[in-house]
Amino acid sequence: MDVTHLAAVDTARAARVLDEVRSAALSGQRLPVAPRPVIGQSWERMLRSGVDPDHDFRSGLLSREEVQRRREASTLRHVLPVLREGLLSVADVAHHIMVVADEEGRVLWREGSAPVLRKADGLGFEIGADWREDVVGTNGVGTPAVTGRPVQVFASEHFVRSHAAWTCAGAPITDPRDGRLIGVVDVSGPLETMHPATLAWVDSVAKLAEARLRERHVRSLERLRAVAAPVLARLDGRALVVDRHGWTAAVTGMPYTERLALPTSVSAGMRWLPALGRCSLEPLAGGWLVRAADEPVTRAAVRIVLDLREPRRRSVEVSGQAGSWTRELSPRHAGLLYLLAVHRAGRSAADLARDVFGDPARTVTVRAEMSRVRRYLGSLLDHRPYRFTESAEVEILLPDHPDAELLPRSTAPVPGRRRRPVRDA
Repeated sequence: MDVTHLAAVDTARAARVLDEVRSAALSGQRLPVAPRPVIGQSWERMLRSGVDPDHDFRSGLLSREEVQRRREASTLRHVLPVLREGLLSVADVAHHIMVVADEEGRVLWREGSAPVLRKADGLGFEIGADWREDVVGTNGVGTPAVTGRPVQVFASEHFVRSHAAWTCAGAPITDPRDGRLIGVVDVSGPLETMHPATLAWVDSVAKLAEARLRERHVRSLERLRAVAAPVLARLDGRALVVDRHGWTAAVTGMPYTERLALPTSVSAGMRWLPALGRCSLEPLAGGWLVRAADEPVTRAAVRIVLDLREPRRRSVEVSGQAGSWTRELSPRHAGLLYLLAVHRAGRSAADLARDVFGDPARTVTVRAEMSRVRRYLGSLLDHRPYRFTESAEVEILLPDHPDAELLPRSTAPVPGRRRRPVRDA
């Protein structure tokens, strides 16, 4: 069903149809028409997580002090002028509000039409509110954060009944330095304010905000490069200067690499890095001086622990001769590494596309994601096919709950629910 087209022609009829679809889905009856895939998948997540469709749940609002602390710490503050300029002038006239939430779904900024702001108060859509999908159901803040793409939620596409008189369109904003979600920008309003172009409009402004963040990053690398040049000029051997996220500002004695995989928690001293082996790290203003050790380092005795026990805090830990480091994983990267851990013989790009998306043709997306994974796992991953190196011992820590979702729609076998190393599948 083309909800956008139907709503543009007859909003009331579209709302009635969606109410029938939602009621049938929740009662287990035959659906008159299928919901859009992004909505149907969200409803399935809500049913599994136990969100009550008939009563909205509101967690406690953050204190004014905590909201201010999060605002000051959030990268979103740098692009707030872009969001306001791109969205507010139209939103106010069109009886919408603009909402900006952090990566945890907490509303940090909310501006726009005064009457609509008052209506939002009645839904608990307030500063400091928690609008994660698994708290308040399918919505324009929480659902884009889960799916990683723009989503419009119209009328009874909202899982919770009390939100059915509302329409919203939200787009995720990611940090170009590491690809991690930093927040969601959403435009919301009463049902009658729905417009088919709203989602494209919001997504365009979100992409403009990400472009502004990339510009800031380039300028910061230029400043670091000025600091790095005289430092590297005095050194012999292989060395490079990177920012706090591993992006290279300058290099000497070795081929240029765009980015160096750094541990999640970086500190000065001797460290083992996938791309260089044993290195010394020294702090610089705005980054790190990384000097490769003179002695060769083999890839032997490397242990990889893939921790999937907590859905929101999945991670990979790498331990080697020079110590260990840990990196938190996005849901997509956690799923890909899980598949490679299960299939030690390797998976082609088409295999991974079939496992993750149910479509073997989506190899371009898989290759792009695997390229990002290799930035931090480096020589521990081979390709053609993609696989962990034979010398790596891989262990998966699985959630205790047998129904926990490790990889949506995956065809990969699920190992037993116990802590164990994984050998060739």
